[in-house]
This record gives sequence, C-alpha cells and structure tokens, in this order.
Amino acid sequence: MKNDNDLNEVHGQLLLDIARRTLIRFTTLHIVPDFSIDKPELNKQYGVFVTLKKGGELRGCIGQLASSDPVWKTVREQTIASASEDNRFPKVTISELSQITIELSILSPLKKTNTIEEIQLGKHGVLITKGLQSGVFLPQVAEETGWDRDTFLSNLCYQKAGLPPDCYKDPETEIYLFTVQKFEELDMN
Repeated sequence: MKNDNDLNEVHGQLLLDIARRTLIRFTTLHIVPDFSIDKPELNKQYGVFVTLKKGGELRGCIGQLASSDPVWKTVREQTIASASEDNRFPKVTISELSQITIELSILSPLKKTNTIEEIQLGKHGVLITKGLQSGVFLPQVAEETGWDRDTFLSNLCYQKAGLPPDCYKDPETEIYLFTVQKFEELDMN
C-alpha cells in the first residue's frame, strides 16, 4: 500500500511554511491567514494530521482522515486546531512559538482490511471503528512507542476509541489502514 500522492520535498516545505505562518498569525493576532497557491499539487485533496511538539514532546495533534478542501487549506485548518483545540493541552501561547516544531502527516486514502496481519507497524496508520466509536493512530505511534502489533491495537481500542482493549478481535469492529507522507521542521532547541 503506497502513499498515492504527488507531493515532493518542495511541496512539503511549502506546506510547512503555511503551517508555521498560520501558527504564528493565529497565536499572535487570532487571524486565519490566506495564501495564494499556484502549485496544482497543493490544491489536491488529502487527509492531514498536524503534530506540534515542544522540546520533542507532544504539544498538540489534530487532523482529519479525508478532506474536500485543498491540502494547503487542510494544513492551515488543522494547524489552528492542533494549537487551540486539542483538549489534552492548553492553547499554544505566544511565548511558546519559538519552541514549537511542526510535523505534517499527509494521508493516503483509507483501505479496509479484514486481517490484522496486514498491518505493518511503522508503515501503516490504523483507524478502528465499532458502532459510533472510533480511534486512529498514525504510523509514527508504533515507531515512537516500540509497541508490538497487539499492544498497538489494544491501546488504539482503549485509549483512542474508548472501547475494550481487545475490540480489534471482534468481527463487528472495522479496521482501516493508511500510509503517510511525513514532512517536519528541524528541532532547533
């Protein structure tokens, strides 16, 4: 399952610039900036997660699995959400801006799987749904935690979806896979 997007490092740097400028303008002036985008690749539609880190530690992460907006606009909106709507953290403050690094995850389309054996840790992100409850982990979660597949899925069920830890074994649970193309700022701190 490859990431079927047309973005390269130049596009990634442009998206990171949009995210950084959005973070600064929104945090300091409460303004949502507008951008004039002439690259056709940045007007395509992708799901996006924006992860903010401070000193290497998570400071906010919000995204959407799919979007009907151009990717640059989705990056802008999810940057604002990560800085101000992640209920695990207070809103990002002006004094923190120089300490925050931004990581963008541009998602491939979701693909339903019927077997957990298809999940490749570190390569696949996973969405798990049962009834009205759902949870998602980006592929980076497996890399950062070192979890094996069962631990990864148990934590996804319990921590993110609010379901029993073994819900991934239930035939009524749906599991979707995706890959990401990751672009990140260097941590200068």
